[in-house]
Amino acid sequence: MIDYDASGGLVLRVGQPGSRALHLLFSDRLRPFREDYGEDDPVLDLLVTARGEWARVQTSVRTFNGDGLCTFLFSAAEDFRGWAGARTWHSIERQLTLSAEHRSGGHVHLTWGVHGRPPYGRWDFATTTVHAAGEEMRKLASDFREFFTAEIEQP
Repeated sequence: MIDYDASGGLVLRVGQPGSRALHLLFSDRLRPFREDYGEDDPVLDLLVTARGEWARVQTSVRTFNGDGLCTFLFSAAEDFRGWAGARTWHSIERQLTLSAEHRSGGHVHLTWGVHGRPPYGRWDFATTTVHAAGEEMRKLASDFREFFTAEIEQP
């Protein structure tokens, strides 16, 4: 779900927020090389936070315009009748990974991996969100497309 934080920055929430529910928050988009490349800067950095009652982890993720995540999600949405096995995706530096499995009952299980890298030490965290196949997956893909393509206010 697309939303805005207290400072007016665009955020994307995946999963159900609440005191007990774990959810992912995508925020703080930045084009780090805009000064050198102008509007053509393909590098998009963002902050990914997994937050719940008993856990909170976050890491910075570097992508080249989203690394095809929207295409990956739209593909899963279009195959709403299902597929065998797991489909996988990862960001360019693997700080964010995603595995999609179509399960009985018409639901897609998305396992999100958030990974820390040096200099802060290596750590891995994963959580699964469940989405109805078809329209709910299309909405999620559309939300990511909006998140990745919306204009970024540079500091």
